[in-house]
Amino acid sequence: MTSNTAGGAPRALSSADIADWRPEDDAFWNSRGKSIANRNLWISIPNLLCAFAVWLMWGIITVQMINLGFPFKPAELFTLTAIAGLMGATFRIPASFFIRLAGGRNTVFLTSALLLIPAVWTGIALQDKSTPLWVFQACAFLSGIGGGNFSASMSNINTFFPKRQQGLALGLNAGLGNFGVTTMQILIPLVMTVGIFGATGGEPMVLLKDSGWILGKIKAGTPTFIQNAGFIWAAILLPLVALAWFGMNNLLTISPTYGGTLAAFGKILYLWVIAGAVGLLGLYLYLPAPVGLGLLNMWVALPLIIVLCVLAMKVLAFGEMKGNIAKQFEIFRNKHTWSMTALYIVTFGSFIGFSMALPLSITVIFGFQHIPDAAGVMTHTVKNPNAPSALTYAWIGPFVGALIRPVGGWISDKVGGSIVTQWISAVMVVASAAVGYVMLLAYSSATPEQYFMPFMLLFIVLFAASGIGNGSTFRTVGVIFDRLQAGPVLGWTAAVGAYGSFIAPVVIGEQIKAGTPQYAMYGFAAFYAVCLVLNWWFYLRANAYVKNP
Repeated sequence: MTSNTAGGAPRALSSADIADWRPEDDAFWNSRGKSIANRNLWISIPNLLCAFAVWLMWGIITVQMINLGFPFKPAELFTLTAIAGLMGATFRIPASFFIRLAGGRNTVFLTSALLLIPAVWTGIALQDKSTPLWVFQACAFLSGIGGGNFSASMSNINTFFPKRQQGLALGLNAGLGNFGVTTMQILIPLVMTVGIFGATGGEPMVLLKDSGWILGKIKAGTPTFIQNAGFIWAAILLPLVALAWFGMNNLLTISPTYGGTLAAFGKILYLWVIAGAVGLLGLYLYLPAPVGLGLLNMWVALPLIIVLCVLAMKVLAFGEMKGNIAKQFEIFRNKHTWSMTALYIVTFGSFIGFSMALPLSITVIFGFQHIPDAAGVMTHTVKNPNAPSALTYAWIGPFVGALIRPVGGWISDKVGGSIVTQWISAVMVVASAAVGYVMLLAYSSATPEQYFMPFMLLFIVLFAASGIGNGSTFRTVGVIFDRLQAGPVLGWTAAVGAYGSFIAPVVIGEQIKAGTPQYAMYGFAAFYAVCLVLNWWFYLRANAYVKNP
């Protein structure tokens, strides 16, 4: 068998290439397609899980760096989570187009293999407290590759399944992949306590402060292998990368002219260099001195990065790649691309944003007694002896959101995606406003812990609703768009939604600093209400553009 490249020269098909793919044909699906699709799905899931873990690991690592006495200010450590969050979203923009340009197997293999670089480099850097900040910032920058992988992974799995099963398949891939957040939050503190890599893993450091964990506390003075926070993902990724290479497939009906494995790798690396350069420029303009210039606020920097990345890809693409990108850019002419982008910000943007912001919210709102000074001015500096531990509780919300995501896809396959999105949007309006009110009460109380249980339960409701909505919105995309456009749309919406990992912590943090944390949640509630109307107008009213897709 042969396949034509862009120039028309035939090349032999790889054993991983599939030229005949007809998932909507029941006979083909039952005889051959189902087993191939499921094999690719179950290899994709653990690779995506590790990608999420490497992307978001800095939230745990920075806490432990403080406990071990690394010589950095909290503001400097914040740059690590900020850089990883922003680059994870930015790397998703080109990753939206990787599957058509490079093939599914080629993409998953290379993007997972690249995660070995930040995993190993982070482990090496953490072995020495004198490692300069820029090294950790470079590691955080590269760990953003893990965030980018989501768009390519979802775009790939979408192409394997018939429309009637895409909700469940995408829900499983995304939902179980999202477990990387919870897995990371549980596994990293555990492996730090054991020298699992022996002499090759380096010497332990000694905790200077007690460290929280889901099972209680790790006492000061405990030997701690913080470097294992990076090395553990390299150890897990190695077999998964091999599994992707030998077990996954490229669908030539989707990627007919990817041009061979090396050419495919070259396209991926080229587009990621473009996105990396744009992200680096945006970070330099946004981050405060001495890291950057601090010229732009978040609401200017993020749109600028998105627009520049899209334009740079279009201008700098060449040859066959330029034509393919131009074809996929047609999604931006479709109004449904923009409506679904807004709805996906409601769901995944909330999930990933709250995952990043919840530990900070617990620590600051409930970790201090909020009491007036002699002049009657409210202060927030007295430690609360009854404060709940952020690391004990912060994992619960992401766990629930990831666990329930496949359920959202499954229900949407049965009753329609937009009706599910409508219900969860309404729930999120109410829950977000309620969280804001509880924040108001807690942040003006000398005993804020009395409000912690309703705070936590309401956040779990938000995570559950966002998880269900993740499944319903992806199902809607699969119905509205044809097979060639659905993948890039899924990737694009995932890219924009991922900026929630950057926006939510900044917005909530700024409002906490201003003494009004409730305003952040009231603002989110207003945005959810607008998107509820948008969803009704596009997909549920009597003369909707597409009825309950």
